[in-house]
Amino acid sequence: MKPRQQRMLAVGLAGAGIVIAAALTLQAFKENMMFYVEISEVAQGNYPQDRNFRVGGLVVEGSVKRQPGELEVEFAVSDLENELVITYDGILPDLFREGQGIIAHGQMGDDGTFVADEVLAKHDENYMPPEVAETLAKHAAAKEAALKAEQAQP
Repeated sequence: MKPRQQRMLAVGLAGAGIVIAAALTLQAFKENMMFYVEISEVAQGNYPQDRNFRVGGLVVEGSVKRQPGELEVEFAVSDLENELVITYDGILPDLFREGQGIIAHGQMGDDGTFVADEVLAKHDENYMPPEVAETLAKHAAAKEAALKAEQAQP
């Protein structure tokens, strides 16, 4: 082969290698991407059916149920509009409490409960996960607008 042909072959192989590496990287990102879905959207059935996703909200007061000696726990999370029952088999974070904001990673079970692989709790008294704070603010504003509309009607 002539030197020019060797250079062209090297450039072509390098280009093919870069394209393959980019394709593999994008595929890995696609498989590991986890979407945040609001509880109201889950209640309407708008959630990824075949992959894990995240939900978040406030743990409903009095909803935490655990059998003595078992790691499995069941609790409800609310976005101030809808509630979602979550089951988790593992050790909950130390800061997990009723009335506090949490994020759960997992997917919907066949019985309509969210089966969590991981539960994350806030790390101090003033922190609220940004997605949960946005969802709660949106639903609180909607409730406030609905109340004003009811009061305005004679």
